[in-house]
Amino acid sequence: MSVTAEQVKACCASVYGSAAARYLLGERLHPGGAELTSRLICALEARHGQTLADIACGPGASALQLARETECEVTGIDLSPQNVADAWRSAAEAGLTHRVSFTRGDAESLPLADASIDGALCECALCTFPDKAAAAAELARVLRPGARLALSDVTVAGELPPELRTLAAWVACIADARSLAQIGALLEDAGLSVRLTETHEGALVDLLEQVEVRIRAARVLAPAAVGAESVERGLELLSAAREAVKDEKLGYAVVVAERGHERSHAHPERLSSPVRQLSSWNRRPAS
Repeated sequence: MSVTAEQVKACCASVYGSAAARYLLGERLHPGGAELTSRLICALEARHGQTLADIACGPGASALQLARETECEVTGIDLSPQNVADAWRSAAEAGLTHRVSFTRGDAESLPLADASIDGALCECALCTFPDKAAAAAELARVLRPGARLALSDVTVAGELPPELRTLAAWVACIADARSLAQIGALLEDAGLSVRLTETHEGALVDLLEQVEVRIRAARVLAPAAVGAESVERGLELLSAAREAVKDEKLGYAVVVAERGHERSHAHPERLSSPVRQLSSWNRRPAS
């Protein structure tokens, strides 16, 4: 796959700001929905009146939830102008523009001051950032000492099949995903300390099933709009992703990390050091 970092970013911003992405993924654009977001919010241990950020916030659903559940000031940052505009609209409809704001920005160069944030969310986005080390360094830079990052992301174990290493698979959060240990190492190399992890493969399976149902519905209800070729490519990608989950090569996980009171440039311990492991997602039975 020979594409530049800027091409990847532009493609992701275009896709995730589109109506098609909302149709397929819902307003959350990530596995686990509001329930998993609540678990991340709890892990932040935020206090009333603090300043929090939602990095790669999409159309703003999690940022609004973050403001409601913590009563904190929240800044949402996203690369897509459409997402930022939609997020502002949602905040106005929810009557939360006095506590939630949104701005366009790149996760690899955040428009935030050093040590200005008391906690940050980043849901299913690290996997799409071309320079993950730069993004991790930026997340560490903007956190205040003692502040936490609650991150969820697609994880991989072993080599993925060719159909999951394309640009489309990258935009779908798969092709450049990392293992749980690699995510932890990225954060620790940036100066953060991993405090807990948990796995949520069931949330990923649920989202893949939702996307498949909606793709098949679109093929029946609006065949001219979606196009037969696009539908088939989408279904092939979904099939490969579901097989990868079944083979335990693809998963979904939460990592919570904390910025220490003194940043150290010494080589940190890896994720093999003691880390609190929490229970995995319990998938709900189909209704």
